[in-house]
Amino acid sequence: MTHTAIPWATAWRYTLPWVLVASALLAIFSGPHALDAEVLRFVFKPLTTVLIIAYAWSRAGDGPRRRTWVLVGLVFSLAGDIALMWPGGFVAGLAAFLLAHLAYLVAFTSTTRLAAVWQPWVFYGVASVALLAQLWPGVPAALQLPVVAYVICLAAMAAQAATWWLHAAGAPASREAGCAALGGLLFVCSDALLAINMFLDPLPQASLWVLSTYWAAQWCIASSLAAPGRR
Repeated sequence: MTHTAIPWATAWRYTLPWVLVASALLAIFSGPHALDAEVLRFVFKPLTTVLIIAYAWSRAGDGPRRRTWVLVGLVFSLAGDIALMWPGGFVAGLAAFLLAHLAYLVAFTSTTRLAAVWQPWVFYGVASVALLAQLWPGVPAALQLPVVAYVICLAAMAAQAATWWLHAAGAPASREAGCAALGGLLFVCSDALLAINMFLDPLPQASLWVLSTYWAAQWCIASSLAAPGRR
């Protein structure tokens, strides 16, 4: 009987999602309400984002501009993940994620002009104003300007991702553009949950909802890069 060796690239493609999910679950449930092992969070929270970076890196079928800026955004996200784990690291984490959203914004304009479709910009603009109106009384004065700047960048990134998707309807890149649009939407949902938990009312199982939507968003954004041979 002969055995056919499985190419390492194929094994990697099928194994990575399971490893990533396991890492994410260990990060999410490492808190006091589950495993009560803080050290696991310090290991597996950044590791999960590193695995998404590795996944994005493997998707080398895209143009160099989009691929470069998506990877830059993921690296800034990793810096934000690490900053947010430390006491007093909220502003540094906010700044890192703001830069990540700007990098994604550049990536999503690589083939589609900024705001080429206006509807997503109106949708995310109205949603952002409505959310800020609810959160504003609970946002400390020192954080108000950084939070507004962050929300603007987040909303612009999500709106441009949806713009790319709508503009690419029927084009070869429509699947990747759809992943970007979903990633932008999930990122907005994740950060809205985080903000509600911090500035409005504590949410039950906040870590589960915030981190699961966050990593789903990053996976979708990484999937907006074309796989090798796709183009």
